[in-house]
Amino acid sequence: MSEVNRVAEIRVAEQAALDQRNAPAFARWAAGRGPIRHTTLTRWRVNRLAERLGAPGARGDGVALHDLLSAADRVASAAMWLVVHETYAQSVYLDGRPLSPEDFKPAPEGHTGGALNMVPAYVGYLAANALTGVTRGWLMGQGHCVAAIDSVNLLIGNMTTAHAERYDVSEDGLTRYVRDFYSYRLRADGTQDSPLGSHVNVHTAGGLAEGGYLGFAELQYVHMPLPGERLVAFLSDGAFEEQRGSDWAPRWWCAEDSGLVAPIMINNGRRIDQRTTMAQQGGAGWFVRHLRLNGFDPIVFDGRDPAAFAWAILEMEDRLEAAAAALRSGKARYPVRLPYGIAVAPKGAGFYGAGTNLAHNLPLGTNPRTDPVAAHHFNEHAQRLWVPLTELREATGLFQRHEQSKRPRERDHALSARDVELRVIPGPEFRPVSRDRRDPAQWTRISPMGAVDQAFLAAVRANPHLRPRVGNPDEMRSNRMQRTLDALKFRVSAPEPGIPEDHDGAVITALNEEAVAAAALANKGGINIIVTYEAFGMKMQGAVRQEIIFADEANAAGRRAGWLSIPLVLTSHTWENAKNERSHQDPSMAETLLGEPGDVSRVLFPADYNTAAAVMREVYQTRGQIWTLVVPKADAIPDLFTREEAEQLLRDGGLRLEWAGHPADRSRVILAAVGAYQLGQLLHASKRLSERDVAHSVIYLLEPGRFRAPRSAREAAHVAPAEVRQRLFPHAITARLFLTHIRPEALLGVLQPLHTGPGTVALGYINQGGTLNTGGLLFVNRATWAHCLDAVAVLLGIPRESLLEREELAALDHQARPEGVII
Repeated sequence: MSEVNRVAEIRVAEQAALDQRNAPAFARWAAGRGPIRHTTLTRWRVNRLAERLGAPGARGDGVALHDLLSAADRVASAAMWLVVHETYAQSVYLDGRPLSPEDFKPAPEGHTGGALNMVPAYVGYLAANALTGVTRGWLMGQGHCVAAIDSVNLLIGNMTTAHAERYDVSEDGLTRYVRDFYSYRLRADGTQDSPLGSHVNVHTAGGLAEGGYLGFAELQYVHMPLPGERLVAFLSDGAFEEQRGSDWAPRWWCAEDSGLVAPIMINNGRRIDQRTTMAQQGGAGWFVRHLRLNGFDPIVFDGRDPAAFAWAILEMEDRLEAAAAALRSGKARYPVRLPYGIAVAPKGAGFYGAGTNLAHNLPLGTNPRTDPVAAHHFNEHAQRLWVPLTELREATGLFQRHEQSKRPRERDHALSARDVELRVIPGPEFRPVSRDRRDPAQWTRISPMGAVDQAFLAAVRANPHLRPRVGNPDEMRSNRMQRTLDALKFRVSAPEPGIPEDHDGAVITALNEEAVAAAALANKGGINIIVTYEAFGMKMQGAVRQEIIFADEANAAGRRAGWLSIPLVLTSHTWENAKNERSHQDPSMAETLLGEPGDVSRVLFPADYNTAAAVMREVYQTRGQIWTLVVPKADAIPDLFTREEAEQLLRDGGLRLEWAGHPADRSRVILAAVGAYQLGQLLHASKRLSERDVAHSVIYLLEPGRFRAPRSAREAAHVAPAEVRQRLFPHAITARLFLTHIRPEALLGVLQPLHTGPGTVALGYINQGGTLNTGGLLFVNRATWAHCLDAVAVLLGIPRESLLEREELAALDHQARPEGVII
């Protein structure tokens, strides 16, 4: 590798002179600790860093460079010792004695190799903070390596309340810690007893994401820090295979609105069962070429050494700041070459089995509780990592001097403590509705996406302190977000004349749904929206779910997220994409997100412009939620709800249309719609029922999840009150027809409390499609007004012929074409 080859160019005399600076402290650090050793290149780099920092004088938190790095070696070695105990041991002895068979767990578990690799990485991050007196944010894509983060944090006292109440650096505290890891115990209230997780969770000090969905940290890190903030992102070479969108980070970084980022690939060469694809293609050397081809500035360093990590973080920041200065002076153009660290180390370095497939989980191969050979290997390699308590306390004390530089603890870094709000809440634009809404000839019509466009841009303009991000795979104009696009512009490196593009544009567009969604999901210090075709929203599902589950855990822990809720707009949707085959006809995203915790994952179906306006005004007054909005884009959607009705609909989750029905006070059947096109069909059916003197009421459900059986206390607080349910769905009226945008089975599952057995029927998308028009798609899915009337006849036990004409019945029974009759 070219970086390593540069060692030969270092003059021996220069190296010797540098090594003599602050000689005793340097010598202690240079000697290493346990398995941690410092290569010639790392020593040279650290001494050059000393010159930059002004060594031998102390900087940052008031600790001299080599003293801090010596402490880092000891903290890292002790944390690695604790990590392997966490996997294998159920007793911890601070005197470092060999463990006996009964001291080992009956069933060891852990992601040991990756966690061992992450220990020097995280300690190096801490060292960079202490050296500069700046608390950076951190992000870890390989969330299964959380044992490294938790172990280091325990040793240095950087814990959340849940950890600090249970663990400390004593034999009892550490023993409880290792026993809590994969303990699987439940409390009497049915919740998990241990605050430790298999992955990063809300009790992990400073954690931002679970990291169970590999590849998403790679997409998000560049969009996370605001100007003035700094982020270190630890990434996985296995996850590199997941997402090509990570290659585009240099396109998105902009000095005017982005903080400093230091992405670091932990290049250990192995996933669970084999070498990574990167390793098979040529390892770090191949990756260096790949990064350069994609606009990065790669830096290769020793991934076993915390000092190398500290140097790399500061070096990457220096290079990025220099690039920003060159841009400001006009000496450079976008995109910048984004510095990118490659930390090379065998998987599980520092312990038995390093570099093998077994290193991923259980490097000993067998259980040391029952296998004396495995026990010998554990004790032999653990002894190399052990640090005496007195020496450890001296070392950890050097990482606890935050007051010297008046900076927050790492558990409280800026990205983990978002507290965002609108300073100005702009009033939405509402439209008038016709006087006689029973008469379709009087309806005015407009695209509800116009309300989404108007409300988002108004919120952005009224709150210039918030950095906006729009995640958009394609067709922003087609999806009626014209004003937003014209004002905020596509982000590109080289703007094209005549196109709304700029290097600091806020619209992140690429034909990669996960990558563009990541831009909005990551921008938790700002204001965001995601807009996509409904069918392609499914490609975002993992990224969105990661945010939902982390926010849900935060709520459960009593630490509600402080970022503004994010609307995920699914438009050009299933019923509007009738012409584009079944790949474009898919309501699965809304169905899937209806299954997530309803107080975090809110799924709404705005039926017209005013309901969309009311929803968009409210979304940014809430925090820590994902609002999935299924919004039609067609210009022919009628204005059916007044401002007051739209606001009540949002408040209650559903609304009876007092101007529809016949007459509602003696209703025999309830017609309930979910979706704009579905409401149109039900109103058509309602007109026929009125003509035939069949008493009924018409309900619109904006947020079906408000009517579910709550699965937690938090959902119980979110569902519609019993009074609203009774008002809309009186117990006495058991005949109920639901016509839904999504699959009927999914809706009936959500609305189980409203299900009356044989008296309840749901119609909706049943996986039929093709190249059709909207009417045709409704017909083949048995979801037209005529199918509704057919179902009502069954529910009321009346003849079909009393509601439908002969030619209509023939079409329903597939004995005649439906065009001109039903559609």
